[in-house]
Amino acid sequence: MSMSLKYSVGDLTIHRVIEQETSFVPALEMLPGLTPEVLTENRAWMRQAKALDDNDVLLLCFQSYVVKTPHHTILIDSCIGNDKPRPNRPKWNMKTDDTYLGALGAAGFSPGDIDFVMCTHLHVDHVGWNTRLENGRWVPTFPKARYVFAKQEFDHWSAQNAKTEIPPFVDSVLPVVEAKRHEFVGNDHQIGDHVRILPTPGHTPGHIAITVGRGKDDAVFSGDLMHSPLQTLYPELSIKFDVDPAKAATTRRSFLERYCDTETLCCTAHFPSPSVGKIRRKGNAFVCAAV
Repeated sequence: MSMSLKYSVGDLTIHRVIEQETSFVPALEMLPGLTPEVLTENRAWMRQAKALDDNDVLLLCFQSYVVKTPHHTILIDSCIGNDKPRPNRPKWNMKTDDTYLGALGAAGFSPGDIDFVMCTHLHVDHVGWNTRLENGRWVPTFPKARYVFAKQEFDHWSAQNAKTEIPPFVDSVLPVVEAKRHEFVGNDHQIGDHVRILPTPGHTPGHIAITVGRGKDDAVFSGDLMHSPLQTLYPELSIKFDVDPAKAATTRRSFLERYCDTETLCCTAHFPSPSVGKIRRKGNAFVCAAV
């Protein structure tokens, strides 16, 4: 297992920090375009890949990636978090475990080592450890970090939150802004000569992928443009949580085309372990092949 937690590519090291790997939503509910027939055709390999459980529920990994460049330590997507009221998701509701910070420590990092936190988007399971509860207040978990948010994504959730309060936005994003630890950025933003943004809208309006490597994409963090390896074989399958399912499908195919048959490591947010692979063509579709 430990081997699949650390990758070296170019002059970077990439660490997986796993908070949960667990059953999530039934495949046929999560992917409204999926038919029972197509599920049946793919059941065997998906079960073997630990992408599907015995009840046809998708198995997902919830994790952050920590990228060490020669200059910075960057945490991508801060997972679920502790002490957060998430009544609709029992496994995430008011958690108090030490799994995440323990995994961060096992990778060799303390919260104070992180220079930048980047979020591919601002959904509940990508912002949770942005903040932690201290004396009844939400404070930034990573005390020295600048938190980099895509402006388009922040503006979208800000507008939504003005209509109906969005708890993860209120407890895991706004306190960072109030603490003035944030940076709102456009799609041309770079951190040093190693970290760039690739706009990948569809799952949310301002969703981004993050590419890393000096002068070339040694690795890419795909965020939620795909959730299950079934979506590389069937890129047209979008999930029920996608704000714009048609746009998500187009984005996914163009992303897979872009990285297909390159040496770029694709670091997915939610594919079952090892979660990281290289995109390879398979017929008119793709696979993410473990390295």
